[in-house]
Amino acid sequence: MSAHYGALMRATVTLDKAVERMLRNTLRRTQGSFRETLNRAIRAGLTEQPVWKRKPFVLAARPMGLREDNDPTALNKLADELEVDVVREDAVARRAR
Repeated sequence: MSAHYGALMRATVTLDKAVERMLRNTLRRTQGSFRETLNRAIRAGLTEQPVWKRKPFVLAARPMGLREDNDPTALNKLADELEVDVVREDAVARRAR
């Protein structure tokens, strides 16, 4: 590696198929040169803030709009009962064939 700022460095790099596809898609979209696009992608990847230092994703809770007599913890029980009904209907239909 050269100690001079701005000096060119040539390197042979083998890209994964997925990375090559992403690079070619970016080339088509931006219509830039291969060198510019590759350098921009590498620069962005090397300066990107690591995942563990990013601000955590926070999802604000909102009311579901359920009626007072509905227990939201019982929704899984309802889903299970509906699934059992479907399985039972399928079994009855298979026996009838």
